[in-house]
Amino acid sequence: MSKTVVYAVGGNALSPPGETSGDEHALVLAKVMSDVVDLLEAGWSVVLTHGNGPQVGELMSLDVDVSHPMDEWVAATQGMIGHTLSLQLNSILKHRHRPERTAVVLTRVIVDETDSAFDLPTKPVGPILSAQEVMERDWDIATTVNGPRRVVASPSPKSILDLDVIRTLVEQRAVVICGGGGGIPVMESGRQYNGIPAVIDKDRLSSLLAVDLQAEALIISTGVPAVYTNFGQEDQCEHRHLTVDEAQQHLDDGQFPAGSMGPKVNSMIDAIRALPTMRSILCQPGDALSAMRGDAGTTLSQDD
Repeated sequence: MSKTVVYAVGGNALSPPGETSGDEHALVLAKVMSDVVDLLEAGWSVVLTHGNGPQVGELMSLDVDVSHPMDEWVAATQGMIGHTLSLQLNSILKHRHRPERTAVVLTRVIVDETDSAFDLPTKPVGPILSAQEVMERDWDIATTVNGPRRVVASPSPKSILDLDVIRTLVEQRAVVICGGGGGIPVMESGRQYNGIPAVIDKDRLSSLLAVDLQAEALIISTGVPAVYTNFGQEDQCEHRHLTVDEAQQHLDDGQFPAGSMGPKVNSMIDAIRALPTMRSILCQPGDALSAMRGDAGTTLSQDD
């Protein structure tokens, strides 16, 4: 039986902000593909999750009539991104004469209607709004650095509706692409599931998925080589290894901002606490195997 790794890649890696060139985007994506193939060749079964922030924002900016609810935009970007990743990865696998093929799973995630995140929505989504739109739209709106934007809740993932399907595909040695954008948030009401206007953090979902699959490893791929304390300062320190308690202390001390590294480290901590035997790793695209060996990135563990 092969070991399973959940590999999470950010939405910016798949479609970076405008100032990033197409060549840089292609390079990052190539490194992600290389990581996946390297892991397969090392004997791992790979479950690939991904962000969707830039893609959702772009689609919502085109929806002039605002006719689609938020959960449908998450579903749409899951399909778009999954399709792109699947084509590229299948092409590489065929060229390498590997037996695996990809499977894209539209992933629904149940959240709790009593989650405190619904009391104060804070997650910006979609484009900058005009003054007229601010007046006309029945949305929660907040002022951001670039201007007013719609904000929605970011509740914790409670359970993954499509978990059994994902697990079966992993057992069949498929490279499963799932959990896009943190999953499509749904609530359960009696016999019915309903999509809701919310955004689930991709790393928190990836952590839950890794635990539910009893995966041997969780890799969070991001734009920095490792976890740093005092980041950007003269005395910044790169950490190759942290215990859960050390990471929690740095988190409590404000070393990892809520808008960037905080959710990633939190998700890594949650994974280890729920499944202490798991390897929880953060690294940049292209470093997955080196990070598995402890030669790159940051590995969290229960003890020293």
